[in-house]
Amino acid sequence: MKQWLGLLLCVLCSLGQAQTVQTVKHVDLKRYVGTWYEIARFPNRFQKDCVANVTANYAERSDGQIDVANRCDEAGGEKDEASGRARVADPATNAKLEVRFAPDWLAWLPFVWANYWIIDLAEDYSHVAVGEPSREYLWILARKPAMDEATYEALVNRLTAQGFDTAKLVKTRQNISQ
Repeated sequence: MKQWLGLLLCVLCSLGQAQTVQTVKHVDLKRYVGTWYEIARFPNRFQKDCVANVTANYAERSDGQIDVANRCDEAGGEKDEASGRARVADPATNAKLEVRFAPDWLAWLPFVWANYWIIDLAEDYSHVAVGEPSREYLWILARKPAMDEATYEALVNRLTAQGFDTAKLVKTRQNISQ
């Protein structure tokens, strides 16, 4: 009886497991760097004060890593910036990166690095979806401050198919002219 109960429990647990988040096949990092405008995101604690004009700027470094500068406007009119570093975690595809915003002297600690997975990328690099394996975080970014609704909906549908709860997406207000 215990064996059957254990087997049943294993089967039920495996049915409840979500599929693995799939990244894109390859990312050309030279095309990927530059400025991205946040179109939408899952709410998260480190962006809780950001109310508009959220951007991410990525710049190549000579050591192969990427400088990261995230900026936003806060409710009181203040501007916030978080500077960090990204590194490639999967050199075969460049689609799995790790990012940290901790100081350089803490870079040796594995827990200061977070997953940054490129899970959907337009062929022309005009928009991207970035997430991570637990599906707790998700961002939709574009090269321009706005994205047409048809493109947005198609992207959201692909993210839903990947198991993301896209009902949690919150659109970002961009007051930056194109």
